Amino acid sequence: MRHTVLISITVICICFSQFASAQSDPNLLPQLDFRRIVQDAKAKVFPAVVFIKSLRESHEAGEKISQEISGSGVLISPEGEVLTNWHVVEKTTSLRCLLYDGRAVEAEVIGTDKSTDLALIKLKLKPGDESVPFAEFGDSTILKEGDFVMAMGAPWGLNRSVSIGIISCTKRYLPKISEYSLWLQTDAAINPGNSGGPLVNTQGQIIGINTRGMNFGDGMGFAIPGEIVEFLVGELRKSGEVAWSWTGIQLQPLRDFERDTYFDATNGVIVAETDPQSPARRAGLKPRDRIVSVNGQPTNALTAEDLPSVRRMLGLLTKHEPARFDIRRGDEKLIVEITPREKGKIEGKELDCPRWDFTVKEINQFDNEALYFYRKEGVFVYGLKYPGNASSSGIRDNDILLKIDGQDVTTLDDVKRIHKAAIDNVQNQHRIMFMMLRGGLMRQIVLDFSRDYEKD
Repeated sequence: MRHTVLISITVICICFSQFASAQSDPNLLPQLDFRRIVQDAKAKVFPAVVFIKSLRESHEAGEKISQEISGSGVLISPEGEVLTNWHVVEKTTSLRCLLYDGRAVEAEVIGTDKSTDLALIKLKLKPGDESVPFAEFGDSTILKEGDFVMAMGAPWGLNRSVSIGIISCTKRYLPKISEYSLWLQTDAAINPGNSGGPLVNTQGQIIGINTRGMNFGDGMGFAIPGEIVEFLVGELRKSGEVAWSWTGIQLQPLRDFERDTYFDATNGVIVAETDPQSPARRAGLKPRDRIVSVNGQPTNALTAEDLPSVRRMLGLLTKHEPARFDIRRGDEKLIVEITPREKGKIEGKELDCPRWDFTVKEINQFDNEALYFYRKEGVFVYGLKYPGNASSSGIRDNDILLKIDGQDVTTLDDVKRIHKAAIDNVQNQHRIMFMMLRGGLMRQIVLDFSRDYEKD
């Protein structure tokens, strides 16, 4: 064993010695000049990297405020199309992009998809503007662990940079954020601000869009695979969104290590649960049913890593048309027809309520599952201002509004109308009764909004 270790160390030392010699004398071992490979690949993509500044509206602090955030993007067409992340451009009111040659150009949002955290924007190029460089996609499906990659972008709002690393995992499953796609995991540094920049192979091609970084230990970064990105771009160009279908099926793999549950089967995927009032529940699908195919297409999920592809298949089913599900329920073979519907918006709209000192938001079943359980339609307290009248009166985040001043509240328009009337009459009446639902329990709270914290 000791001799084996000594031999391995010797081989490693020889390899590093040869590489060091090649660095000092490129003619000695030109095949080891990795610097040239990196430089050539960088030259193809780096000019297409864009620094993005987004001015967005935020309601999370209990009032509407403007925030400036920065991120990265990459040009993918001569027309000025730029790929970036959804979280870079969400709720944006204006976008400005800094190009490689120093030009500052405004941009507009073409389409976004929160489910995959991808966005497509387009530069507002003027007639006569110089052409813009763009990068091309490579094949992300042929990547292997150990392949060298480069992460490009503008980390921490600084100038463009490139970091190098390897593909650590080609099919990383991240619970709750791997709905329709697995991730490419890399140890190339992906810091805040790198979001939306390209992950590039040694041929100088885009093989992913940088999205997430976890800076602990040696650091881990995650990118949306190019295979998924290319498909989504077509959808965003066509309709400005990815119109996912919804069946309401919660899936479980046949070999579920996390739940320590293993099913006696080699094909199909397990129904863990169906959402209330969903097409699947109405069609009679039950927990522990095993779906073996949909419209004749196999649905195999042996492990959790196989779930995103099945969810993607369900998400791309034709809406409002029955789909055939071949089911195994115990020893029984069944055919169930499920008619998917639009998934629709996965985040509700928001509203600022000045002087009351809180903001409200629409309840959305995909974004606020716990609140949706109590009320399928309505609004809730999204943010509280500190100090402020609402927080001083005992109103809390996630309180569901039922009535204000005796009037039913279902929509943001209801809140907006009642709020305006109350503020217009503040000199005569500055106390108002709220009826709300908190954790399933009814509460009544009197809001005193006599104090104007903006002036104090």
